[in-house]
Amino acid sequence: MLLGFQAQAHEMTPAYPKFGYSHIKGVSVTKMLLWNRRDDASYYQIGVFTGDWKEIPFASMQKLIKVKHTKKYPFEVYIRNVDLERVSYICTSSKSFKGEGRRTIITSRICSKVK
Repeated sequence: MLLGFQAQAHEMTPAYPKFGYSHIKGVSVTKMLLWNRRDDASYYQIGVFTGDWKEIPFASMQKLIKVKHTKKYPFEVYIRNVDLERVSYICTSSKSFKGEGRRTIITSRICSKVK
């Protein structure tokens, strides 16, 4: 028996973000945009990683963001300049919570490769 289903994930741009100067000394920033294409998920967690997937400390207004279905959410990621050489990926992962009603078994993780 074959089961057909359509897989949908969220999207994040730019695909290759670049960090620039911020208003904070010793810290760089990049701007990102998350678009939620999933009707079964509305929470997304931001993460910053090295090339071998080790977490790098970062700052953002929110590390867990709520985005309604078909809506976009702009956010900024701040990195200390001493960590810039180690940054390889900025990712968002879908999260589900008990109180959301419908539970999803599919988790999506989208990453942008830092130049």
